[in-house]
Amino acid sequence: MNAHRVDCVGALVYDDQRRLLVVRRANEPSRGLWSLPGGRVEPGEDDPTAVAREVAEETGLVVEVGALVGEVEREGPKGQLYVIRDYEALAVSGELKAGDDASDAKFVSRDEFDNLPTATLLASTLAQWNALPG
Repeated sequence: MNAHRVDCVGALVYDDQRRLLVVRRANEPSRGLWSLPGGRVEPGEDDPTAVAREVAEETGLVVEVGALVGEVEREGPKGQLYVIRDYEALAVSGELKAGDDASDAKFVSRDEFDNLPTATLLASTLAQWNALPG
């Protein structure tokens, strides 16, 4: 049986010290773990629109969406397959505050990132993409 594909996006947002924007997930999957801001692509949205919307909803930041960094697949509940495309994004305005399905949001250094409970395979995937915080 083929898994039901669910298109998702994520954002790699860095500040001027190359700290990475992460959110603590308030809902499943990975509730309580830290991950990149992102979520499902809604009907009628292209990826950049979805990235900008998700970042704004979860962190309060307005971003300009850049290049695709990479794509991963993660098994979800009920036979779903999350296909997640992560994009570079630059925060251009807004005030950092957790919202929507994020219980916290912050920029983290490499040391801080290494000590956070992060979503499955996040650290290894970012390492493969040379996208870990500075």
